[in-house]
Amino acid sequence: MELDIPTIIMLAIVALVIITLVKTVRIVPQRSAFIVERLGKYAKTLEAGFHILIPFVDKVSYQHTLKEEAIDVPSQACVTKDNIQVVVNGVIYLQVIDPKLASYGISDYRYAGIQLAQTTLRSVVGKIDLDKTFEERESINVQVVQALDEAAKPWGVKVMRYEIADIELPATILDALEKQMRAERERRATVAESEGERQAKINVSEGQKQETINLSEAEKLRQINEAEGKAREIEMIATATAEGIRRVAEAINLEGGKDAVNLRVAEQYVRAFSNLAKENNTMILPAEFADIGGAVAAITRTLDSAKK
Repeated sequence: MELDIPTIIMLAIVALVIITLVKTVRIVPQRSAFIVERLGKYAKTLEAGFHILIPFVDKVSYQHTLKEEAIDVPSQACVTKDNIQVVVNGVIYLQVIDPKLASYGISDYRYAGIQLAQTTLRSVVGKIDLDKTFEERESINVQVVQALDEAAKPWGVKVMRYEIADIELPATILDALEKQMRAERERRATVAESEGERQAKINVSEGQKQETINLSEAEKLRQINEAEGKAREIEMIATATAEGIRRVAEAINLEGGKDAVNLRVAEQYVRAFSNLAKENNTMILPAEFADIGGAVAAITRTLDSAKK
């Protein structure tokens, strides 16, 4: 079926209207920005929403997302301060702040950010030793972010953070580190064992010391108790002796007391010489004993008095 000229013209007009509508109406998604050029020159930035452009005059040249982007930084070889080569890869997080600068400030801010992150990382790693690369990973991240953020300001891009994903070491270095870690573990085990033995000896000596103190304290208390017992015994004997003497004195002062005392003395006097005569054949008598009759008479008188 052949189309006539009016039909063809009508179809052309419809197609032109459709193209015009496509070129005129633009809907910008949320958290996005479109850069519009008018006759090849920057005209405006379209934010989220519905927009109408001038057909065949306005053109959307760049489209940017305003969300934070995570960009993988490929692995690269870095040489540490002590000349050890390590392979490091990471992730950079950035966000477009100014869509106009991101469009005209640099051709590809993502590629530029990756390249700058790699060069900055090589520079930072080259200033520290191998051991510090693991200990100061957070410091390395901060230094890379500072350098990237400063460089990305003219691009209209904000570098949020950088994270080292992995650090790969050569096989020889890994083997040396493993030996070092094994030696360190053995050293710690030896130190722990020696500390345990030391503490055990200290505990034993403290126990012996405490035992000695307890024994000495017990011996001290025993001696004190014995001394107190002896003192009490002496005191009681002295008290009893004093009481006996007092009663004897009172008895002497009574009527007939002196005669009784004389009798008692005479009896003991005679008994003592009697026992002495039994044990020895020879005796030495005092001069006063020559007057035996007087002594007997005195004893007799004392007995008579006692009977009365």
